[in-house]
Amino acid sequence: MKKLVLFILATVVLSTRLDADNEYCGVRNIAFVNGESVTFKVFYTLAGMYIGAGEASFNVRLTNLNNKPVYHVVGDGKTYSFYDSFFKVRDKYESYIDTASLQPHKFIRNVYEGGYTKFQTVNFDHTANKAVTNYGTFNVPNCVQDVVSSIYYARNIDFQKYKPGDKIPFSMFLDDETYNLYIRYMGKETIKTKYGKFRAIKFKPLLVKGTIFEGGEKMTVWVSDDGNKIPLRVESPISVGSVKVDMMSYRNLRYPLSSLVSVR
Repeated sequence: MKKLVLFILATVVLSTRLDADNEYCGVRNIAFVNGESVTFKVFYTLAGMYIGAGEASFNVRLTNLNNKPVYHVVGDGKTYSFYDSFFKVRDKYESYIDTASLQPHKFIRNVYEGGYTKFQTVNFDHTANKAVTNYGTFNVPNCVQDVVSSIYYARNIDFQKYKPGDKIPFSMFLDDETYNLYIRYMGKETIKTKYGKFRAIKFKPLLVKGTIFEGGEKMTVWVSDDGNKIPLRVESPISVGSVKVDMMSYRNLRYPLSSLVSVR
């Protein structure tokens, strides 16, 4: 179920490649801080019934990597014990993100998903535009992101600059391939989640067709309409049924959660 949360902003195929002088390169962080922690619950639905199936958390810690200040972001996810006999998930994703440019320096993926396991590390050389993994060295474009860093990059997008229907592009390196990505801004609305009622920013990523998700713009994401822009809800059909991911708790946000209208 962790994969469902990580694909909030990430597993999408796009059509526009980025250049170093593009406005999306080197975005400055104004959305999150050292010590932030956000927890989500994953609900699976079939025949109109939502059942809690797992949870995920994202934690940010300020540290150093190769004598450079970085945000070490760790995403952990698991299915609840009741579901482990059906499809056990124990996933951990880590990204070391440059504090100045929000570009990743290192990415670690350590997953167990229904018997499938994978451990991979990626070291990014942004000067040479290379990504070095367990399986080789690959060319990458300027301003490339990984799965986790792309989420924190997207939280710093200034949505005030866009109108509903606009595409916002970026590129991502995953499984030794580079994808050109975008999210489509859909506007603002008020939503009710398992946590409470929020003013939210709404957008849709264009998903890669795979074993879990259908292709196209079928996933919908809502983030808080305030300075934090934390994900509040994700909804998407999957191969059988659909999933809903709701934010359930948070600590150490950069700003007050002013988008919260009322607690449920």
